[in-house]
Amino acid sequence: MGKKNKGGMVRRNPFASILATLLFAVLGFLVIFPVLAGALASFRPGVELLRRGLSINLNFSTMNLDNWKLLFTKNASSQKYFMWFKNSMVLTLVTVVLTLIICYFVAYGLSMYEYRLKNLLFFLVIATMMVPFEILMLPLYREMMSLGLMNTAAGVILPGLCGASTIFFFRQYMIGLPKELLDAARIDGATEYGICVKIMLPITKPAFASMAILSTMGAWNNMLWPMMVFRDADKFTLPIGLNTLLTPYGNDYDLLIAGSMFGIIPIFVVFLCFQRYFIEGMTVGAVKG
Repeated sequence: MGKKNKGGMVRRNPFASILATLLFAVLGFLVIFPVLAGALASFRPGVELLRRGLSINLNFSTMNLDNWKLLFTKNASSQKYFMWFKNSMVLTLVTVVLTLIICYFVAYGLSMYEYRLKNLLFFLVIATMMVPFEILMLPLYREMMSLGLMNTAAGVILPGLCGASTIFFFRQYMIGLPKELLDAARIDGATEYGICVKIMLPITKPAFASMAILSTMGAWNNMLWPMMVFRDADKFTLPIGLNTLLTPYGNDYDLLIAGSMFGIIPIFVVFLCFQRYFIEGMTVGAVKG
């Protein structure tokens, strides 16, 4: 903590500032190192990856564009890759949109209304966060089989639509919103649906942005459950498809490393699209007129 000077201003400790800067610089390097190493590895032959592993050493004698040419050249391998890429895009888009809509309405009901068993219902939602997916995996598998949803996109999407963590985040965010907005809207004759969609939903843009980023990452990188549901190779998502490139009969590291780095782009684009809402205070001055 800094000390106050005579003018009442807080004077920061220079040593603490330097220490904090160094700490965050080290943490930043640890976060960016795998991405940077993977990006450099995508310009090297797959044999180099087996020999030397991931590194950030710049050896221009072994660097080329062959891996990326293989990825974007029309051949059997690249066609399979972009089929997996398209499958992941469709599944992720549908999953994120439906998850945000459903979880928003559930959280709205848990935060904006008073009724019996409200706290019990919220406790049950939180309790599901304590159950590991590995415990639910087999019951969900049997349920999808009984419903005839195996090897379908619905079988992958439906079990994860009502995420407890997303509901919890939305509910905690909406608890801090001014309830005066609801009362004012009701006095003006707005319906409950209109209040929920036209008034409260625009104010929760920062929560939607945060959950859109996290939900996209989770859906895009999800591998275990889609691998259990899908049986046809033409329905595989990108993580499953890339995993099939590693087999006892031969490994296609050239396509694997380039495809893995190209697969980061959608997450990066989503973050760029929503980052300004992520830090924006949408409720500041909402009830001031």
